[in-house]
Amino acid sequence: MIDLHCHILPGVDDGAKHMTESIEMARVAVEQGITTIVATPHHLNEKYTNKRIDIIQLVAELNDRLKKENVPITILPGQETRIHGELLESYQNGEVLTMNDKGKYVFIELPSANVPLYTEKLIYDIQLEGLIPVIVHPERNAELLQSPDKLYQLVKKGACTQLTAASLVGAFGKKIKKFSHDIIQANLAHFIASDAHNIKNRTFKMDEAFELIDKEFGKETRYVFMENAELLIEGQTIIKEIPERIRKKKLLGLF
Repeated sequence: MIDLHCHILPGVDDGAKHMTESIEMARVAVEQGITTIVATPHHLNEKYTNKRIDIIQLVAELNDRLKKENVPITILPGQETRIHGELLESYQNGEVLTMNDKGKYVFIELPSANVPLYTEKLIYDIQLEGLIPVIVHPERNAELLQSPDKLYQLVKKGACTQLTAASLVGAFGKKIKKFSHDIIQANLAHFIASDAHNIKNRTFKMDEAFELIDKEFGKETRYVFMENAELLIEGQTIIKEIPERIRKKKLLGLF
């Protein structure tokens, strides 16, 4: 199993505080059947700055340490970049890191409360650059939760999305759980990842999420998510279904 979103690098953001905690996280991941983790530290989220060259170096150091500790897992370089108007300039300057440094997929984080007005234009411009934007944890964005058609429009215009395993199983509450399921049902989700920050209150829950997907959406859906993760780290074209609008249920038989 591949985990595409994890704050496992030590001491760089609100994830693992030190190398010992990184190793503990890796051990827990192995217990869940995870063989590969993409380390995705926060970048330019008003608190943390983690540039491409620094992430690549830290990933190499962590892999060396895990090998010495006999933890059978591979860490790959990634980055969770907060959306900003100069994102493409940051990429061209070598600061923004694509997933596994393949020059294909770029993880983009929206603010938790809203979707910036320039988001659609930036999604378009990113694709003109030859990149594929992946919006991380859209189910936890308040504006998208209130107006899911905005997510449909972004996906329709080329964005991919990554849902959080913990959201699917209800760790962030019933509304976010339902929205996560609605996103899958409407073919608006392309990846499942942990967004793990530690082994206590923000852990992996990947095995639990895939069991739920098996039960609610079928094994084929699970296989698509797992295959897409493999395709992403290789910089290949992923499997995408035609996106649909999320339908709001009728109340008392009325629209």
